[in-house]
Amino acid sequence: MTKIAMFTMGTRGDVQPYIYLSQGLVKAGYDVTLGSHPCWRELIESYGIHFEPIGPDINIEEEAAVIRGKSSNAVISMIRCMNFIMKIIQASSNEVYKLCEGKDLIVVTHSKMGAVEAGVLGIPTVDVTLQTEMIPEKGKPVRFTDKIIGILIGKKINKPYDKIRRQYGLKPMKTGDEIRSDKLNLIPVSKFVLEPSPYWESKNMITGYWYEEEKEYVPDERLRRFLDSGEAPAVLALGAMSFESGSDKAKLDMFVNAFRKTGTRAVIQGFTKTLAGYDLPDTMIACGSVPHSWLFKQGKFVIHHCGFGTSASSLIYGIPSIPIPHVLDQLSFAMQLEKLDVATKHIDAKDLSEAALVAAIEEMNRTYSARKQNALSISGKIKTEDGIGEAVRLIESYYFDKHNFAVNL
Repeated sequence: MTKIAMFTMGTRGDVQPYIYLSQGLVKAGYDVTLGSHPCWRELIESYGIHFEPIGPDINIEEEAAVIRGKSSNAVISMIRCMNFIMKIIQASSNEVYKLCEGKDLIVVTHSKMGAVEAGVLGIPTVDVTLQTEMIPEKGKPVRFTDKIIGILIGKKINKPYDKIRRQYGLKPMKTGDEIRSDKLNLIPVSKFVLEPSPYWESKNMITGYWYEEEKEYVPDERLRRFLDSGEAPAVLALGAMSFESGSDKAKLDMFVNAFRKTGTRAVIQGFTKTLAGYDLPDTMIACGSVPHSWLFKQGKFVIHHCGFGTSASSLIYGIPSIPIPHVLDQLSFAMQLEKLDVATKHIDAKDLSEAALVAAIEEMNRTYSARKQNALSISGKIKTEDGIGEAVRLIESYYFDKHNFAVNL
């Protein structure tokens, strides 16, 4: 049986796409190993995937919240968080190397875990890219100054992987191509959402989103009563941006007051520590961990940070958005939603205020009918795709084509 491994670190949004891909590969008859933080064992194994722990036994979401809480600047705190995770990735290379041994194929996730180790072992790789800005546009005309900036940024991005390469006696990379698959890069986004760049190499393949329709979720009675008692609520789902190192009452107050002033019913996810001592109005409810595949279908619109997962879910399940991006890749997803006219103008995290939220909610209410229709239309198109099936088909084509090529030699 063909053995495939993939490794990823970070919050649930960094793990979930690879759970879905792993499921698809297992159903196709492959032996799949998914490695990540020990805290994700229960989640990954609940999907029937073989799990291997990588790195220290920590709660990565709590650790990330503590790091973010040390700075009021969202960009600086996110950079610190990324540096923290990259240090874990570097320290975990020996574990990754051992788990790569004996495998036939390594799926290199967006964090590039396993790329260097697979190269050392001579194992073929398939890449996955979530942020398409990271895909090289070869042959695209650029100004000289932009080229220099690109080289400097490339060196910064390559630096953590060069540290891993040094562990195996390898020289620093001249370009990032040295840890990219030369055959296949999977982009788990819908072709109805993203147009490929004419400057991408042919190996960059848009598959459609990776998701599954969850088994029918049964909410607790309290949430069910709330949903049945009035009009569809707003859903506040800031994902990793709502994990707290401590109580963050001032931030939650902004949302609660904006909902109150606009007469908006709301379901609030996250803010667990703050909500422990917080008295919400009857028009709002905290729901804890509820699948977006169910929750988004109950909402009128969703306020979210525009991570890859929530952006995809808003489109898959046909709900308009009020985007509040915190970092660069989230800004890119926010602008994507705006371009599709399924979202209001985004609010930069640094500009977040009660007044800005009230204005965004009022804009959503004024334009809701058109944006809801657009969201439902795109959702219908997305559901004609089979993103996981297409990814598995491409992996099979790549792997066996390469295998046959080697045999023919």
